[in-house]
Amino acid sequence: MLFRSLATRVSLMCCALALVASVASAQVKVAIVNSQQALLDSDELKKASAELEKKYKPKQDQILKLQNDLQAIEQQLSSSKLNPQAAAEAQAQGQRKQRDAQRLSDDTQQEFDRDRQEILGKAGAKMQEVVKKLAEEKGYDLVLDTSQAIFSKPALDITADVLAAYNKANPAK
Repeated sequence: MLFRSLATRVSLMCCALALVASVASAQVKVAIVNSQQALLDSDELKKASAELEKKYKPKQDQILKLQNDLQAIEQQLSSSKLNPQAAAEAQAQGQRKQRDAQRLSDDTQQEFDRDRQEILGKAGAKMQEVVKKLAEEKGYDLVLDTSQAIFSKPALDITADVLAAYNKANPAK
């Protein structure tokens, strides 16, 4: 009975060691991707960024004009050539322009941020799908983003492959 119990334990231990050895010897294929860099370098995002700049250029120009007007008013006020009434009017006009410039700047920034987040959200979802598909095609068991890795060998980096796959799957229209 004692011999049987010992034999059973040894058999179980050998099976467990064999199982651990087979799992340890299995090759786990790992890759690293800088998804943020791949997104920023993608043709689709470059085009979207250019379109955003074009969309907000008139508002930026308007803000710049208001700022230039404010500088001109400040120069008038500092020149001491204005009579008290004209100086008061210039001061009031400067305050209105300052308020308008601040409102326009704040509103434009909020709109721009909202549009940018929407574009990045959609592109990020597409990027995840591309990475998943590429991982399945290449047989990767694990793909980590560089932001989650402390160290990785350059040979593990598939960012260029991901970028190429993303550009192929999502051509800039």
